[in-house]
Amino acid sequence: MFQNIPTVTKNLLIINVIVFLACNVFPVLNEPLTGYYFQSAHFKVWQILSHMFMHGNFTHLLMNMFALYMFGGVLEKYWGGIKFINYYVLCGLGAFGLHQFITYLEVQKLIAAIPANLSAEVFANGYSALMEGKNYTNIDAANLNFALNIGLVGASGCVFGLLLAFGMMFPNTELMMLFIPFPIKAKWFVICYGAIELLQAFANREGDNVAHFAHLGGMLFGYIILKIWQTQGKLYS
Repeated sequence: MFQNIPTVTKNLLIINVIVFLACNVFPVLNEPLTGYYFQSAHFKVWQILSHMFMHGNFTHLLMNMFALYMFGGVLEKYWGGIKFINYYVLCGLGAFGLHQFITYLEVQKLIAAIPANLSAEVFANGYSALMEGKNYTNIDAANLNFALNIGLVGASGCVFGLLLAFGMMFPNTELMMLFIPFPIKAKWFVICYGAIELLQAFANREGDNVAHFAHLGGMLFGYIILKIWQTQGKLYS
């Protein structure tokens, strides 16, 4: 089965698994490869790409890699490797960009809500506090610390872009999902999944550490790319 996976999809699967294993064997790699907010002292330019190959735990990795295998392989066979990897990476960049923008709005709101000396303290020492399992008693300062110093990891933005592309390219293909006891057409699955992500993003549920806006960013930029290709007559092989 592994031999039948197209080359780029196969290499992406391998790289993601290798990075996951490396970060668990050598935890020192986690900080420099995680995608931090651009005003954080821990942000590095390469994180724009490196975060796409990071995963928080095995379940996170498994779900993303299964989706990459299921949808990525089909799209790569249809588009070819170069077009596929361009789309994959651009969706990941778009997801990261939207996540950064939403975080920027949140950070500015939180800075305005607390004294200047407290926000300066968070910027200077917030990361160290989190590494010690601590945070600020002021709720706005605590949330600012999370926004600044909890990074983004995962290929989910890329994967959501693939999901959208599959739904647009093969809208009437019926999918059998483990959590849905009946077949559902790809277009309805994508619409429902996107709607759920949108609701969860704005609900901002306490304890929800999922980057929903990054997922939506992957779908949004995927849609823009596909529409551009459609205008240029490059959507279909």
